[in-house]
Amino acid sequence: MANFRLNRRAVLRGAGTVAIGMPFLEIMTPVARAQAAPAAQRFLAVFQPGGAVHDDGTGANKWRPTGTETAPILSPILAPLKPMMDAKKLLVVDGLDMTSKNGEQHQAGIIAWLTGNSQQNAPSNGGVPTGTSSYAASPSIDQVLATKISSGKKQIASLEMAVRWGTGKAHGLLSPISCANFEDNAKASPIAPRIDPVQIFKDLFGSLNTSGTVDPAAAAAVDRRKSILDHVVGEYNSLVPKLGTADRATLQQHLDKLRELELGISAVAQASANCMKPTQVDTSGYNPGSGVCGANCTAADSGANKDIATDTLIPKVGTYMMDMMVMALACDLTAVGTFQWTDTEAKHTFPWLNLSEHHHFYQHDGGFKAAECEKISTWYSTMHLYLLQAMDKVIMGADNHTLLDESVVFIGSEISQPPTHTNTDMPFLLAGGAGSFKGGRWVRYTDKSNNKNSHNNLLVSILNMFGDTRTTFGNAKFCAGPLNNLT
Repeated sequence: MANFRLNRRAVLRGAGTVAIGMPFLEIMTPVARAQAAPAAQRFLAVFQPGGAVHDDGTGANKWRPTGTETAPILSPILAPLKPMMDAKKLLVVDGLDMTSKNGEQHQAGIIAWLTGNSQQNAPSNGGVPTGTSSYAASPSIDQVLATKISSGKKQIASLEMAVRWGTGKAHGLLSPISCANFEDNAKASPIAPRIDPVQIFKDLFGSLNTSGTVDPAAAAAVDRRKSILDHVVGEYNSLVPKLGTADRATLQQHLDKLRELELGISAVAQASANCMKPTQVDTSGYNPGSGVCGANCTAADSGANKDIATDTLIPKVGTYMMDMMVMALACDLTAVGTFQWTDTEAKHTFPWLNLSEHHHFYQHDGGFKAAECEKISTWYSTMHLYLLQAMDKVIMGADNHTLLDESVVFIGSEISQPPTHTNTDMPFLLAGGAGSFKGGRWVRYTDKSNNKNSHNNLLVSILNMFGDTRTTFGNAKFCAGPLNNLT
């Protein structure tokens, strides 16, 4: 019996043609064959606005590395990430085009980034849609992965956070200008990120006690919020019999999200060696709703209304929120996250960089300012390094592998470079491990035939890293299958 092996496709056959599929058994494991690398366990998407400086006006590319694939010399913008490159936990993915992007330039870009699909009912250039759906035509990859590895398995199916979000024309609200995440359902419903660091801490870690016990006051607050949701669900249930089929389906999606929210707020993470409550940070003076413009919306559209006090705290709040995201993953509250460094307008200032105008001004509103855009992008790289190193410090197993080793981190933007708003040569990075890709490299894709360098193929590859075997994602028209040379 020691040499007996059962095929994975084996079934239990009953009378006639009845067949019952079997679960995976150890006896199905092939003998004396190298096992495939384990599937990644966590996914994190990180958004920074405004693309990169591919041409500073003199022909110099300040984003693309030089050197060779296996010995890259990082550019000025990417230089802060050298520790991750040296550790072979960073992959620069160069030369991909966002061919599925179609619609208003910035809006279509953030929508296509994770969906691989176009913007619906796109407004005129730079406009804000009113009265129609101008969001995604299909779900985003994070939500598809949430369905596979997180929903029903973790307390929170997915965790979306954003810093200094809803600036300019978004007016502090969910908008195609500011939305990166779309539910894994037929309507691809848009998802607003959590933006209040104080509330995020309460929701995720308010009941976590490092002694292993639950704080009674925090638990009582959770119970109060659950009772409110129970009442809302009851109201929805009473409405269902009065609705038609289509409205019932829409309402059911709402109920599913409410139940997910209820499960999330009742999450009580258990403290452990790798799950610790983040140090609580005083964020007094930071206004997460600063983008809401009130009566003077015209001035707010342009970024003329500046909130310097809030802008000054962006590095502090952003670092705090990254710490919370890392611990949410380490504490197994969720397996899927998205972290946005603002929206596509990015109409906030950078006092800590001595830049008094907003990012969109330096991109093109005030004419392309290459030096200022390079400075901003380089700062984002320092923040990406902080996040990746924080994940790499969390030890997850006896073999000393880390949270980063178990994860795939996808860093991207909505446009290639500011002055042209092009969708070619998108600035993409992959970080992490899990045997999903081979880091320490700069991989450039130059074959543009038959969609071979479409960014949809990168999305397919990421799905494959998590054991999803599909060969297309988003708009299949722009797919050629998974990318080569990632592993």
